[in-house]
This record gives sequence, C-alpha cells and structure tokens, in this order.
Amino acid sequence: MREINVSAVAEAVKKLCIDANRRLSADLVECIDCAKNNETSPLGKRIMCDIRDNIDAANELKIPICQDTGMAVIFVDIGQEVHFVGGSLEEAINEGVRRGYTEGLLRKSVVGDPILRVNTNDNTPAIIHTRIVDGEKVKITVAPKGFGSENMSGVRMLTPAATREDIINAVCDVVKKAGSNPCPPMVIGVGIGGDFEYAALLSKKALCRPADVRNGDQYYAELEKDMLAAVNKLGIGPQGFGGDTTALYVNIEKYATHIAGLPVAVNIGCHVTRHKSEEL
Repeated sequence: MREINVSAVAEAVKKLCIDANRRLSADLVECIDCAKNNETSPLGKRIMCDIRDNIDAANELKIPICQDTGMAVIFVDIGQEVHFVGGSLEEAINEGVRRGYTEGLLRKSVVGDPILRVNTNDNTPAIIHTRIVDGEKVKITVAPKGFGSENMSGVRMLTPAATREDIINAVCDVVKKAGSNPCPPMVIGVGIGGDFEYAALLSKKALCRPADVRNGDQYYAELEKDMLAAVNKLGIGPQGFGGDTTALYVNIEKYATHIAGLPVAVNIGCHVTRHKSEEL
C-alpha cells in the first residue's frame, strides 16, 4: 500500500490550475495553426491569426489565455493501492483550487448557491470526478471550463432506432443553436451511451483527450471525422463571422447503454479548451 499525503495533491492541483489557464496544450496549438493556414475566408483567417497571437501573448506575459478562467473541473484517477494521509482528499483538492486561483491571480467565477448567487471569492468548490483504477499512482487532470461554451452544451435522449445520420444531426443541432456564443472555433466532446448523467460525463472527458488522438475504435474514429465535417459545413466560422473552421476537432467517448436508449451528450469547448495533467 502506497501512502500519499494530501498536501501533495493540493500542490499539484494549484500548479495545474495556473498552468492550464496560461498555456494551451501543444496539440491544440498545432490544430489552431493548421486551421489558420487552411481557412479560406479572409476575415476568418485574420481572426485565427488574432487567436494565435493571443495564445503567444498569454504565454509570454504569463497571464490567462482567456478572461473566463472557468470553473475548476478535476478528474482524479486513484490507484486502488493508494492510501491518502494527512487529511481529506476533497478538502485538499479544493485547497489546491483556492491557492491556484488566488496565487495565480485567476478570475474567481464560482457562486456558492445557484440561485442566491453569492461569489465564494476563491473559485471553490470544484467539480470533482474520482475513479478507482489499478495500481499505486494517482493521475490528476484539471480542466477549467468557461461557461460561454458550457452553456451551449446539451443532452439528447435518442431511441435505438436513431441512425448514424440522426446522431450526427443531433450534434449539429447543438452546434447550430450555439452559433457564435462559445467563441468558435469550438472543440466538441460527444458522449454516446451510458444513461442521462453518464453521457454528459463522457462528453466532458472527451474534451480532455488530445486533439491528435482519435478514438481507438475505428467506427467511432470515422464518426468523429464525419461529425467534424458536418459541423464545419455549417459555416459558422471563427468567432461566428463565417468560414471553414467552426470546430477544430470532435472527440467521442462511448459506453454501454440500455436496450431501450441511446443517450447522446454534446459538451462544447471554446478554442481554448484547457486541460493539464500530473501523475503522483
């Protein structure tokens, strides 16, 4: 049994919160560069150049890429041979978020009650998803999620009679309704299967997969490709001004489901879909 002090978790979460908000992952930057070079709309290309300049400026000046530094979504894969010591794991994660957003001078956007709307002033509590896995390591992924894009997401409870085209159309309907609100070009996470809430979790996890890694199942890898093509045919374009690049990529995660159901969740990310990971 391996012991890990929760103070190490808090420190890792703090660093990941700051880093994720300041530096975009290399795979997504490369994807943006490719879209910039291939964009045929003159206005769309200029916007893509501005987006690229903004990424470089944030990196050089050590400031957030986007003013909406998001609600902290934390995925923790816990090896079953790990025993946490030194306090509460949940409290340590929130302490890491608190320190990350305070010391990193990140915008604090969380209200403690969804109706009374009083800001907690430290961006806690975080959204925490834990999973028990084999081994004696802990993998922490911090995915700050802005709500300009989050608000545009949706879940469709399709029937098993739905065709492949119906599924693609369901994703396109969500994107079409979103329009320019999520600051396109978007990153689109799709969860297929499970039940109502698990499909949504799958779609959020899909946003954390690198831009250059396709689904391991060839059928779903092809579906990702076809969904991306269909979304880009909508012509919404960079920042909603029209063009070839409405979305940068589509990631699908799937799970088993009930014989009577076909849940499809679409979690939209903006062009600064952020996530950083560390293994303890």
